[in-house]
Amino acid sequence: MKNLATKNALTLLTTLVFAAFASFSHAQGNAAAGESKVAVCGACHGVAGQSTIGANPKLAGQSARYLIKQMNDIKSGARNVALMTGLLNGSSDQDIADMAAYYAAQETTLEGADPEMLELGESIYKAGIASLNVAACSACHSPTGKGNPQAGFPALSGQHSEYTATQLKAFRSGERANDGNAMPMRIISERLTDKEIDALASYISGLN
Repeated sequence: MKNLATKNALTLLTTLVFAAFASFSHAQGNAAAGESKVAVCGACHGVAGQSTIGANPKLAGQSARYLIKQMNDIKSGARNVALMTGLLNGSSDQDIADMAAYYAAQETTLEGADPEMLELGESIYKAGIASLNVAACSACHSPTGKGNPQAGFPALSGQHSEYTATQLKAFRSGERANDGNAMPMRIISERLTDKEIDALASYISGLN
């Protein structure tokens, strides 16, 4: 049974990789031009994308490809972020690419994982849960949490644990559904308990 679960998890992972490559298009941005375009973003995401509010994601160091997808999804309504309603409506494709390039060029900062949840979070991130066909997070997001820019898999390292946990729970409930036709995050998160999600989010916040 363990071998079957591992095989199924690997099959799911392969599907996700191919789906990611098919879903993202390449876009060029100018980081210098983007700096002036993100002025309004700083109110929630902090100076240079270093949010100090747990509910608002850090954008610094995130891959441009991923940021472009998220901004386009928010602009089109494919991803609902109430606080960003209408903010991107006047942004062109070049504006979005420039903003993404700016944030991608910034330095990531780390948080600190809760020692009481460290072991569980690390286990799920590095090894997944074979009995539930939950693939290791590191397979897509890298062992150091830097993501896979070419595939469009986001960097996770240093992200606020509150934000990460909220997003995983949103994927689990279906409230957030912009993870592509293969539904990777919805499939994975629906198999995790609140305790496992919170431990995983905590571990990621200090991952380097």
